Amino acid sequence: MRAARLTLQSTGLALALVLAAGSVGAQTTPPTRDDIVAKLNHFETGPDLDLAALKPQVMERAKTRIKNDPGPVNRPLIAPDLASLPAFNTPIQFDADTPIIQPSSYQTVGRIADALVHASLLPYTFLIVGHVESNSKTREANAILSQRRADAIRDVLVNTFKISAKRIQSIGLGEEQFLDRARPTSAANGQTQVLTLAKLPEEQAGQPAAPKPAAPAKKPAKKH
Repeated sequence: MRAARLTLQSTGLALALVLAAGSVGAQTTPPTRDDIVAKLNHFETGPDLDLAALKPQVMERAKTRIKNDPGPVNRPLIAPDLASLPAFNTPIQFDADTPIIQPSSYQTVGRIADALVHASLLPYTFLIVGHVESNSKTREANAILSQRRADAIRDVLVNTFKISAKRIQSIGLGEEQFLDRARPTSAANGQTQVLTLAKLPEEQAGQPAAPKPAAPAKKPAKKH
């Protein structure tokens, strides 16, 4: 009986470990390159977006005094046109309150890089968008942190994975554009977005430019 109880206990422990390992694997399994390409590869037209102007707008609104703020649920989107762009959302993990990407997310960033050099995505530019869920920190601090994190991902894609800097821009929206507006504190609001932003001119996309028409042959000069 004792041997049987030990066997059952051992079996139960082994099953628990297997289930736990499966659960961890489900949480950390990165997306495939094809998953990302499928999300980003249906661009039609892009919005007339001035990113250089949007960045200070985010910071200025993040400084809004509480008495003038309608609250996280009713806060209007600061860049609603972004919602019309093809998007891939992913939970990139960072060290607490820093833009340092955790090793557990390196593979996900690598898969994003693989997707961006896929033949079907080479003609496009992309925007890395940082977000932060509502928390105890100020909106201004969260806006700054989201920008630093978006910049960090862009830097890795450009410097480590050698994606052309002309093809990637970054912006942090902090708490100013929740992905799940009904639940401001949801972890979903801390996800990073990759958006297909615009189409490159053919010569910049690595596609051969159309050949120029041949100049008409000059007639030989008449001899006198």
